[in-house]
Amino acid sequence: MPWNRWASWLGVVATSLLAGAAVAATPTPHGDVLLLPDRVWTADGDVAHPGWAVLVHEGAIAAVGPTRSLSVPADTQRIELPGATLLPGLIDLHSHVFLHPYNETLWNDQVLKEPQDYRTLAAAVHARATLLAGFTALRDLGTEGAGYADVSVKRAIDDGMIPGPHLFVATRAIVATASYGPGPRGFRPDMDLPGGAEEISGVDEAIRATREQAGRGADWIKLYADYRVGTDGSTQPTLSLAEMKAIVDTAHLSGRPVAAHASSDAGVRLAVEAGVDSIEHGYGASEATFRLLKQHGVAYEPTLTAVESTAQYFEHYVPGQSPPTARMQEAKRAFRTALKLGVTIGNGSDVGVFAHGDNWREPANMVRDGMTAPQALHAATDVAARILRQPQALGRIAPGLRADLAAFQGDPSAHIEDLAHPVFVMKDGIVYRTPQSTP
Repeated sequence: MPWNRWASWLGVVATSLLAGAAVAATPTPHGDVLLLPDRVWTADGDVAHPGWAVLVHEGAIAAVGPTRSLSVPADTQRIELPGATLLPGLIDLHSHVFLHPYNETLWNDQVLKEPQDYRTLAAAVHARATLLAGFTALRDLGTEGAGYADVSVKRAIDDGMIPGPHLFVATRAIVATASYGPGPRGFRPDMDLPGGAEEISGVDEAIRATREQAGRGADWIKLYADYRVGTDGSTQPTLSLAEMKAIVDTAHLSGRPVAAHASSDAGVRLAVEAGVDSIEHGYGASEATFRLLKQHGVAYEPTLTAVESTAQYFEHYVPGQSPPTARMQEAKRAFRTALKLGVTIGNGSDVGVFAHGDNWREPANMVRDGMTAPQALHAATDVAARILRQPQALGRIAPGLRADLAAFQGDPSAHIEDLAHPVFVMKDGIVYRTPQSTP
């Protein structure tokens, strides 16, 4: 990595740690804060409410409604947010904080050449960028070769050592033997390569890996139902139905949901039949298979931005100039099919493939491919909170929920691209960004 980028990253890490020290000094916010934006979008409907305000008390939302209707204590701190819309803190259900964009460093090189210590420092930088972009919760679906370091990053955030979103982690993820990178195809057979996930073969190993990851701190278990293992490099199922069912049953026994990477129709169908709770990607799924998701109540994260980003890196796609690539068209077809059928769609971007802090691109791409702006906001707030099993804590602006809030210049409920302009971020009642501050 060039020295100037190293220096920049180290500076941001130092800033993050200093900010974390200030947060740690007051881990429980006290007093009252009144937020005064131009309008409030609560996620309880589709329309933003002009002239509304939100009262925060000791880290929780105390009241929301027309400003004149709120009973505000005399010593309340007031924060004006002119021209902005206040939303619930946004949620990204498919992230990889240990990765950075593939046009900077290819995935193989990140896993093979970047030490885990380096990647953990980078993950802290990525977590800070995500929080300052208005995303106050992430489901991180695998460390991609960085072991259980996500558990430590989550702990550091929760302890106030570094700023970042609430993390729901999947640790190593589970893959079939010799089905995931780096290699083994294309590498010398006598090389002992680090793996991007934990390899298993057979039901007993599936159960053992699930228990191990759960015991190490996984909130979710992630499995890979398929991957590019065909003789021609095509995506084919990897884990058997019995192996996947063993993972799902073991995870569910401990109260942990399961996310499945699945891109092919056969892989998606097998994962749903095994009882997974969410499907990631699903680009090749048929309408009949999406009906199966709907029937079983399985959530779907389309990761449209990952497809767009890899098209930019490797297929010469230029947004606004090039026609969509074949892979982008396939992803759009799957997304529109799921939307038409009423499948539960959550906002999951696969950020890490592209830059952390640009998570807003996924809701924007959802609108580009057929959602309304309010639908995309719901996918990133209350719908995402339900998928996380956190509807009583996250995803809406309502009394009693966590004071996880973000304001954006303009009105994202009318113009989704306004999510690219955050001006205020609060998590658990602690302010991390104001219109006067700089990231």
